Amino acid sequence: MACVTDLAKRLYAKSLSGVKYPMQQAPPTTPEHSPLLGMLPNQIKELCASQGQAEFRAKQLYQWIYHHAADSYDAMSNLPKAWRDQLASGHQIGRVAPHRVDISSDGTKKYLFATSPGRFVESAWIPENQRATLCLSTQVGCKMGCVFCATGRQGFQSQLTAGQIVNQYLSLPERESITNIVYMGMGEPFDNPEAVFDSLALFTDPLGIGLSPHKITVSTIGIIPVMKEFLVRSDCNLAISIHSPFEDERRALMPIQHVYPIAELVQVLKENPLAASRKLSFEYIMFAGLNDSLGHARELVRLINGLRAQVNLIHYHSVPSLSLQGSDDQTMRDFQDLLKQKGIMTTIRKSRGLDIQAACGLLSTKELVKTTLEDF
Repeated sequence: MACVTDLAKRLYAKSLSGVKYPMQQAPPTTPEHSPLLGMLPNQIKELCASQGQAEFRAKQLYQWIYHHAADSYDAMSNLPKAWRDQLASGHQIGRVAPHRVDISSDGTKKYLFATSPGRFVESAWIPENQRATLCLSTQVGCKMGCVFCATGRQGFQSQLTAGQIVNQYLSLPERESITNIVYMGMGEPFDNPEAVFDSLALFTDPLGIGLSPHKITVSTIGIIPVMKEFLVRSDCNLAISIHSPFEDERRALMPIQHVYPIAELVQVLKENPLAASRKLSFEYIMFAGLNDSLGHARELVRLINGLRAQVNLIHYHSVPSLSLQGSDDQTMRDFQDLLKQKGIMTTIRKSRGLDIQAACGLLSTKELVKTTLEDF
């Protein structure tokens, strides 16, 4: 009888219809064989010291992994061959190529990555004019249970490591084109805080990947203790998923409201304002007849009054088995106009990648797994 891992490989190889790459498995996680990708500078130093290497070798190795995005030891030409062989015998670099890519009619690409046997995560590359945004994931599935989200309906499966988060960037063929990164894919970033903080450090370290923190946005539904830590530990931008300014409505949509009410979250932001160089935004999915009245707009103005923030209005895309429907375009424009009249910068976010299920709220591998099992 085939083992579960082999079965998962055959299921995905048989029935996924997108452009596929050879199946990649996540690297082993035992300390003596831990992948290099995801290690911070101090961990690289400790590894080099344990192998009798001079301190400057740690900087070279670190830069090969992150700055030069090396995917093989052979590429690390200024490291001694004997040491490269020693590293290769105990540590994979940790780069895992995407298993599948779906391409939208608007140019958006949705990538599927294997994170461990039978588990997968999705991210999206979204080109637009002179910029290209990578929407990456932090968890396989999600624990938060927001009723409108496809990822939440998948349930929680596992946390991603810092290396698996960074891998979604380093392994993309379009890596050099990426101008912005948003932590808005599968999972709640602040439910996986240390991996997220480590990945942010690797993305923004000038000796590492070297991206500007002002080009990176982390989105959260509002886990307040971790958000407070983020405000201190990071210079990246912050996005808050709000979706209703009224507590009872938000509680029905987002169970997190029971634990961390939106009013308390907003008060924390008012007491700890972001530096002028950082951006604060509120994400607001609009549901027809539920949260899209002008009364909601006025209450939202009252709630966030005093904050230097932008509101992003988002089209809702129906999830199977849910009765929720998205607001029409005119309703969204009226909502936007009222906020702008009150001095709040407000945009209506254009939906991208809808035909490949890559638009906001649709990332999930649950239906892929279900389809493959039915077709097998």
